[in-house]
Amino acid sequence: MNENKTNINWYPGHMAKTKRLITENIEKIDIVYEVIDSRIPYSSKIKDIDTFIKNKPKILVMTKSDLCDIIETSKWIKYYEKLGYKVILLDLENNPNMKQLLNITKQTMNEINEKRISKGMIPRKARVLVVGIPNSGKSTLINRLVGKKVVNTGNRPGITKELGWIRISEDIELLDTPGILWPKLDEQKVAYNLASLTAIKEEILPIYDVAEYILNTLYKFYPDILENRYKLKKVDEDIIVDLEHIGKIRGCLIKGGEIDYDKAVHIIINDIKEGLIKNITFDRIEDYGF
Repeated sequence: MNENKTNINWYPGHMAKTKRLITENIEKIDIVYEVIDSRIPYSSKIKDIDTFIKNKPKILVMTKSDLCDIIETSKWIKYYEKLGYKVILLDLENNPNMKQLLNITKQTMNEINEKRISKGMIPRKARVLVVGIPNSGKSTLINRLVGKKVVNTGNRPGITKELGWIRISEDIELLDTPGILWPKLDEQKVAYNLASLTAIKEEILPIYDVAEYILNTLYKFYPDILENRYKLKKVDEDIIVDLEHIGKIRGCLIKGGEIDYDKAVHIIINDIKEGLIKNITFDRIEDYGF
């Protein structure tokens, strides 16, 4: 599998519509929460975000810290902080403490209101745009901020369909948006990272190739996880060989003792999708020359 360039176009109509609506409403926005998956801190960052959110203050919210390799993800946090981002790493499932995010939001809004007052304008509550790729944790973040379920969540892209304002307190209103990508996924590594973590629909890339990519990446970075989870000390050049092995140990059998290869593939993908494999970060600083 060549991991350099690809030409994958997956840009549903609602994504183009979302960007247009954000552009039309951006003057109403004070602060942007860009939500990214801490396991793929580069691949899950919207490549053209500055073209439609302009120069609004951005807070980079890294989700799923309970699933990432904290050592590798911390390198990305330092990288983005050097670029001027305010970065927060959150575990929305097990430790949904929003105090740090709310404090930074309040501090940022105070700076904005000081400028408004200096221009003779009255201060106002923070209006925050929440944006991110599909399945990055946006909806879970919003539910945690509100303190109850106000938007649907799920481990698949395309849950949120429309823009919608949500009031979370006297001081903050959120504008929720559907997950968005960029028109062309021209880096194959990025495309496969997105597919591996279900940010793009399974049918966009060959599902066997995605499973092979997951196994190869685990072998490269996390051989202990590969061995503990699948009893594989290495990966074979032929994915079928590995699927036969995994199929046998995980009971993926059909009549006559034949291996159900499709079921074995889905086990690999679901192990990532459901967070059963933890402490992994597929994006590496050195792979992108940063």
